[in-house]
Amino acid sequence: MTNVIIKQTQNPNITKFEFSDLNFKNINYEFKNIDEATNSPLAKQLFYLPFVKTVYISGNFIAIEKFSIVEWDDVKEEVAAQIEKFVNNGGVVIEETAETSKKTLISIYSESTPNPNVMKFVANKLLSQKTAEFKSIDDTLASPLAKELFNFPYIKEVFLDENYISVTKFNTYEWLEITNDIRSFIKSFIENGGMVINESLLTETAQQEKQELVNFDTLDATSQQIINIIEEYVKPAVQADGGNILFDSYNETDKRVKVILQGACSGCPSSTFTLKNGIENMLKQMLNDEAIVVEALNG
Repeated sequence: MTNVIIKQTQNPNITKFEFSDLNFKNINYEFKNIDEATNSPLAKQLFYLPFVKTVYISGNFIAIEKFSIVEWDDVKEEVAAQIEKFVNNGGVVIEETAETSKKTLISIYSESTPNPNVMKFVANKLLSQKTAEFKSIDDTLASPLAKELFNFPYIKEVFLDENYISVTKFNTYEWLEITNDIRSFIKSFIENGGMVINESLLTETAQQEKQELVNFDTLDATSQQIINIIEEYVKPAVQADGGNILFDSYNETDKRVKVILQGACSGCPSSTFTLKNGIENMLKQMLNDEAIVVEALNG
């Protein structure tokens, strides 16, 4: 019997419904309406719910984007129960055909971040095994996708990591006006075979090199401890917000830790609060040293 597990996302309009024992490997679908869901009986059924805007099917989950007429807390249990009943009664999630199996489809959805000028565009596949930050079109030798994004007049910076792209806009534009254009462009670019990034052309920064094992071993013991704490406890939360954090240096004399903030965290109004009340306190406790001070250097 298949169970459906409800998982919230950082986009308040999108909820994931994970299957306990089903996995549609190499299948990535996005349906915007019932007419598009010709090969998904389950998606068709879901579109009869008046609040369903978009249905994503990938791997072991279905993600649903809702219209604002309801709140997920009011309907998510009912939706999960409906999906469970459909699957356990033998309903077909996806009807694969020779034509559809050849398609390379990708789902992209947007998530807000703590930085009001940064939006995170999340894919259902790995985009990059390395982090990459592009401040201008002149920096985009390694990323054809980033280069194309800079042709939009409202895009200020682009940050890539794992399965998401964080885009920084100029203040004069509103996300409501441009989010769908960016999301559609990224989706189309990748589906049409565009290269997201050529990792061999990336030039690592001095800070990135410090994290690598060969250079990590040359650091003092306290710096190594700090890097381990950042990697294990801090970085996952920062990445979830569409950013990245790198260790820069540690000064034994004044107990000052310098870190590099990238992506959504760079220039974020709440980053100072996060540093002082989150990372700094964590380092003080885990290193048992109340004199430690954390300073951010925007990437």
